[in-house]
Amino acid sequence: MNETIAITLSVNGERVERTVKVRQHLVDFLRTELGLTGAHLGCEHGVCGACTVRVDGRIVRGCLMLAVQADGAAVETIEGVTATREIADLQQEFVGRNAAQCGFCTPGMLLTATELLQRAKPMDRSAIREYIGGNFCRCTGYHAIVDAIEAVLNRRLAPKLRP
Repeated sequence: MNETIAITLSVNGERVERTVKVRQHLVDFLRTELGLTGAHLGCEHGVCGACTVRVDGRIVRGCLMLAVQADGAAVETIEGVTATREIADLQQEFVGRNAAQCGFCTPGMLLTATELLQRAKPMDRSAIREYIGGNFCRCTGYHAIVDAIEAVLNRRLAPKLRP
């Protein structure tokens, strides 16, 4: 079965029109059709978080969503949020704290952390750990990742918490 369908979507702010196989996953479309290789294929079951992208402002597992389901949507990848500098402070903390070791989980981890940071409310370390719990990291033990997210969260909240 090689049925195809035409889709139109926005990827990192640019309009994209393509004909895709109806069963092609979003992460495969981004990687093979558009060359956006920041989202990785890990478990292909939505468990590890390596394939995380943002669709219409919410993080999703790109290995569980079909490209045709993104028709009409706004998709953002790690490449897009990096280009806009939306996560520059978070990326800097990840580097400074060695929270990105092998780098395989890092794009998904950064996008998940960005969603957490958008909530703009105080969180303790255990709440941060729980929030990122759907993103697996085999290298870091999560301590440096939580340190980085906590530092950025506290810095971003500081002006709002002043009297």
